[in-house]
Amino acid sequence: METRLSSATKEVLISDEQPTVIIGERINPTGKKKLTTALQAGDLELVRQEAIAQVQAGADILDINVSAGGVDAVSLLPRAVEIIQETVNVPLCLDSDSPAALEAAIKVYQGKPLVSSVTGQNDSLKKILPLVRECGTTVIGLTIDDEGIPNDSERRVAIARKIVKQAEAQGVPREDVIIDCLALTVGSDYRAGLVTIEAMRKVKAELGVNLTLGVSNVSFGLPERGLLNGTFLAIAIAAGLNCAIVDAVQLRQIILATDLILGHDRFAMRYIKAYRQRYKE
Repeated sequence: METRLSSATKEVLISDEQPTVIIGERINPTGKKKLTTALQAGDLELVRQEAIAQVQAGADILDINVSAGGVDAVSLLPRAVEIIQETVNVPLCLDSDSPAALEAAIKVYQGKPLVSSVTGQNDSLKKILPLVRECGTTVIGLTIDDEGIPNDSERRVAIARKIVKQAEAQGVPREDVIIDCLALTVGSDYRAGLVTIEAMRKVKAELGVNLTLGVSNVSFGLPERGLLNGTFLAIAIAAGLNCAIVDAVQLRQIILATDLILGHDRFAMRYIKAYRQRYKE
């Protein structure tokens, strides 16, 4: 299963046969007061700086989310896309719960973006999948439905199955659907990480689709979050995750090491190249 994304000048291939793709997560105002304030003022300089930092740290794709209180995402998301496209050359993940904002951003995007996201909720399927088909994008499918996020792996698999089935029925090929089995904090449920891992393994085995995950959610509210995030990330990659949503600055080394151990880095070339670059710096 190969999912292809592109910017104006660069293509990224997501596949089990390729090294793990990194989606840089930092351009998202959730929990970031400074970025939220800047977005509310219409100031995108911090967005530009974060884009540069994430790409320099090794991000292959950038997640772009400008949704915050008092922000008109329909006008600001396409502005952010234009500025980032002028600054870096990697493909983008257009992240918004507003179909109008997504459509506006797609119109100014150069290439084939990733859209985040569609859910198993009937309203979401009806609004997002036609947009994905008409614009020829790829899409992230979140395993959440009208009853919320299931606390067992079987129901998450069922939602993933529903999303893929509906996508294919509407003309969106399976390779253009990336499933997110959703990480929840182990601080409130010690089995939350295990449920996600089990769901990922089952989705990969049954549907064969590529998998993404917002890794840092697993450690919310707990001390030493970097330790938990890195450990969970390595286990998730072994379970089939091949497109991780992470802070590239903090976790790229864990990804490189995990890929090497799992045989995704021929002759350890990526691992050694990254080490030499850090040593030089």
